[in-house]
Amino acid sequence: MNDAGEAQLHLLDYWRILRLRASLVTLVLLVVMTTFGVTISFLPREYFSKVTMEVKPDKSGSIDVFGTAGRVFNDPTFVSTQFQILQRTEILYPVIESLGLVEAWKVDGRQMPLLDVYDKLVRKMDLREVRNTGLIEVGVYSTDPKEAALIANRIAVVYRDKRLADMKQNVDRGLGQLREEVEKQRKRVEEAAARMAEIRLRDAINDPDPESLNSTLSASDRNLVAMEQQLNEQRLVVTKLGGQLEQIAKMKPEELKEVLRTLNIEDQTVVKMVSSLQDAIADEARLRANGLGENHPRIRALSSQREVYARQLSESLETVRQSQKHKLEIETRTFDALKDKFTEAKAGQIQDKQKMGAYSDSKSQYLQSKKIFEAAQIKYSTELLERGIDFEPAKIWENAEAALRPSRPRILAYMSLALLLGLGMGVGLAFFIEYLDTSVKTVDDVEGYLQAPVLASIPRHFSSVPGAHPHSAEAEAFRILRTNLELRKPAPHANTCTLVSGGPGEGKSTTLHHLARVSAAGGSRVLVVDADLRRPRQHELFEQEKAPGLSDCLLGRASVDSVVRSTGHENLSFIASGELPDEALGILSSQRMVELVRALKGRYDLILFDSPPILGVSDGAVLAAQCEMAVMVVQYRRFPRSMLQRVRQAVLQAGGRLVGVVLNQVDGRHDDVYGYAEYHGYGAPAKERAKDGRKPVNSVASAPSSEDY
Repeated sequence: MNDAGEAQLHLLDYWRILRLRASLVTLVLLVVMTTFGVTISFLPREYFSKVTMEVKPDKSGSIDVFGTAGRVFNDPTFVSTQFQILQRTEILYPVIESLGLVEAWKVDGRQMPLLDVYDKLVRKMDLREVRNTGLIEVGVYSTDPKEAALIANRIAVVYRDKRLADMKQNVDRGLGQLREEVEKQRKRVEEAAARMAEIRLRDAINDPDPESLNSTLSASDRNLVAMEQQLNEQRLVVTKLGGQLEQIAKMKPEELKEVLRTLNIEDQTVVKMVSSLQDAIADEARLRANGLGENHPRIRALSSQREVYARQLSESLETVRQSQKHKLEIETRTFDALKDKFTEAKAGQIQDKQKMGAYSDSKSQYLQSKKIFEAAQIKYSTELLERGIDFEPAKIWENAEAALRPSRPRILAYMSLALLLGLGMGVGLAFFIEYLDTSVKTVDDVEGYLQAPVLASIPRHFSSVPGAHPHSAEAEAFRILRTNLELRKPAPHANTCTLVSGGPGEGKSTTLHHLARVSAAGGSRVLVVDADLRRPRQHELFEQEKAPGLSDCLLGRASVDSVVRSTGHENLSFIASGELPDEALGILSSQRMVELVRALKGRYDLILFDSPPILGVSDGAVLAAQCEMAVMVVQYRRFPRSMLQRVRQAVLQAGGRLVGVVLNQVDGRHDDVYGYAEYHGYGAPAKERAKDGRKPVNSVASAPSSEDY
């Protein structure tokens, strides 16, 4: 909670500083804006024209002979690069020459150097990119709208022509490099073909197709391949027959039908015999199930029949086994023979391979070189076809036109900048001056530096004399002063008080006068003694004559009773300063003054002595020493704190008792914390103030001006 309160207080302090220095901030703002306005009025009016064109990456760069690049990537820096190119001398020098800008931009009849003209043209250019497109805008500022449009269009045309010329040059250079590469590859192919032919003749190699890599196989290679294939097939046959024979050896006669099916043999006799055997076995089982015995004729007939079928099938199965075994032996011998022949052929093939090695290498190099040569020829033909198609690296979509209204200076932007700059400078200057200002600004300043309480804060510019109305804010400020003065008395019988100040014009005399009137209006017997013998002021405030007065009494020319005057205000008396001869300047420090103070103490409840500035003459220190109380009057935001500390030290060194400080001429409009009564509704009631002929006060009442002090 404390932190929040302190932060709020700081913000209020900043706001008060701005309110206090509002006139300075306004003055700086007006000066800056006026300066900007005058400057803008003298600036030349410039017109803006722009040309819009599309820029594309140049495809006429290096040529990929074998097509390995494949993809084309977008360059994120392409547009930025074109911006830089548009500002180079290769583009702008031709523009300057074609438009005669050296002659057109003469200064006082003298031509500028070409480089100066170039720099001036660059400063006039404004290049922009249209986001997410390949479009760029080339703009030019000029005091002549037609000149701006003409220069912008010329820059675009020169840039486009330059890009086209560069592209054509790149195309010609790329095709030339590709043509040279094709010729080099042709020579490599011819050299490889010559080496291959030489080896073929030397080693008597028969190559029916020199243009095919497969034809390099010799007769022995092809024969070996065929024999190996035949050997593999024979191995499969032998393996298959062996498996079938092993399966047949495990079968029973009644399974002869399955054997024939395995061997893919269709023998209807055997099939019928197997069926008859199966039927006989089934009939015999059926009859036995019906209760026929072993010796029954039908049982015996079926058993004999079954035995005959079984014997015949067993013989047939054995015949099949022998036939399959004999077939396996024949295929095995055939396999062994093929295997021997393959071994012999393989030995011959190794000898042929040694002879074909050099030829195969030369033929492989020849065919590879030929393939590269053919690819280069195809690429060259393709590039010729593609480069023959028209391509625009830069296309103008919108030509520049003469502007109807000037684009620069941007008055609204400049004046907005002036407003911000003026406010910033004004606020900065206000805070800087506030930082340098060491005068008293707050009650805390007074109490912190002077080590004395603030008895009252008197507002600036009184609208009426205090006491004119009992509930006025002005009277309330002095009632607060009177009350605090009573509370700060060093003793109950202490009733002599002097108001001191460091320098003239701090409102000491006027403050004393109004305090006296308010105190008298409260019922106290009050005497005002104008002890400022050098520059008296109280007689003017009371509208009376200056003499006779205090000086006459102290010089023995008049009695005390004769110099005490009535003021027309109840309970309020007054002793003027009187005429002071030059030879009696130190009269306040005389014994007569001590006796006068002692004589007056018993007659009044409060005696107020108006004194000269304590730092100017010695009279102020004398009065502070003779009075029981001293009140320092400090003008708000006037003198530095060091001076106020010297005033305090002067009072204390003279033996006086400083009971408090009056902070005078507080500007309640800016420092509203001092106007407590008015701001919190404790001033005069609205009805009573209306009856008094004054408007209700909604802010701090004004205090006397500096002339009244």
